Amino acid sequence: MSDSRASGPDAAARFHPASSLDYVPREQLRRLQSQRLKEVVSRVYDHVAFYRRRMDQLGVTPSDIRSIDDVDKLPFTLKSDLRDEYPFGLFAAPLGQIVRLHASSGTTGKPIVAAYTQHDLDVWKNVMVRTFAAAGLSEGDIVQNSYGYGLFTGGLGAHYGAEALGATVIPTSGGNTDRQIMILKDFGVTAICCTPSYFLHVLDRAAEIGIDVRHLPLRVGVFGAEPWTEAMRRRIEELAGIKAYDIYGLTEIIGPGVGAECSGQNGLHIFEDHFYPEIVDPETGRPVPEGADGELVITTLTKQAMPMLRYRSRDITAFLPGSSPSGRTLRRIRRIFHRSDDMFIVRGVNVFPSQIEEALLRVEGTLPHYQITLTRQRGLDDVDVQIEVTPELFSDRVSAMENLQQRLAKAIEQTVNIRVNVSLVEPHSIARSEGKARRVIDKRDL
Repeated sequence: MSDSRASGPDAAARFHPASSLDYVPREQLRRLQSQRLKEVVSRVYDHVAFYRRRMDQLGVTPSDIRSIDDVDKLPFTLKSDLRDEYPFGLFAAPLGQIVRLHASSGTTGKPIVAAYTQHDLDVWKNVMVRTFAAAGLSEGDIVQNSYGYGLFTGGLGAHYGAEALGATVIPTSGGNTDRQIMILKDFGVTAICCTPSYFLHVLDRAAEIGIDVRHLPLRVGVFGAEPWTEAMRRRIEELAGIKAYDIYGLTEIIGPGVGAECSGQNGLHIFEDHFYPEIVDPETGRPVPEGADGELVITTLTKQAMPMLRYRSRDITAFLPGSSPSGRTLRRIRRIFHRSDDMFIVRGVNVFPSQIEEALLRVEGTLPHYQITLTRQRGLDDVDVQIEVTPELFSDRVSAMENLQQRLAKAIEQTVNIRVNVSLVEPHSIARSEGKARRVIDKRDL
């Protein structure tokens, strides 16, 4: 029998066994979601005192949950709840069934704990296989995994997913950039996983030592763990000669693998058979109209160790209308540009770092490395933005630098509606991060 399958990454993903539910008819998916929601609500009511109290306060019992449409009867879960119940208060499985623990990399207070049964690890592996398949990866690819290993979920989540896909995995973790570049070149790496800001650092260093990544076998980047703009994607793809895919995840839900882009690179498909998404008004908690911005809320439908009911992610996004050209029936959300808690307020104006990044990358001559410093003098807030420029511009005449500085200040002001102080700095003068980039330093005494 002849193989009638179309060529290309979406065709390859469609015929991967793990990806079958990516294309399931919506009504069949809703039936599956409804059954799984009923099961997970019964599980947490019976085994987690926190959820039993919250549901009792709302007058809701498991029998009231008859379908996925009843999800809005359930209580929200906040990040503060996870800290209040630290470390094991939200476990819905006995410790003897917990085979792995992870924790967030939070800088204040107690970390967020994530727990997994063997079933949960199998689910995690499944959604990461689907993530990589959506990016066009398959058996035979060589994947350099530069996410951090350890308590952070990124490294091990990507590792086991890529192995289950049939790829060869190189567990480089983060750091030691020169070695990363050597491996990228010598091992014939075809895909890399890391934060987008760290990959830009890899590209900068590769150029310094005379290696043009565009001439290597590398063809795919799977980037996540921090917000990044479409302009940064274009910059990465141009500099590296690759396709750059966005992925999405949260430690509180499972880690990476909650959602992923397909070849269309137009929105993140949420793996709804395991993670049910809602988008609500951050202030009221009420659903927003289709296509409107709001806070992403996720309910885990299959998690055993530590299920989450209506977890408020603090990530701002919107559902994208219409179907995906890839044929996937899973709902898509717009790329996560910012989190509600990333926002800073200056002179009464709400500002997100991603807005400043988008503005500066529209101006030719700048590099995607910047830092925002907030200060307060005599009761007034100031915003200082340091921006790296290309070596050619930095060594150019003073008038060219002044002109660029003025254009950047204007572009940022037009985007965020406040004036900022722009400083142009030489390449590599802003500290690089091996993990998530630290974009904002707030020195105000608030």
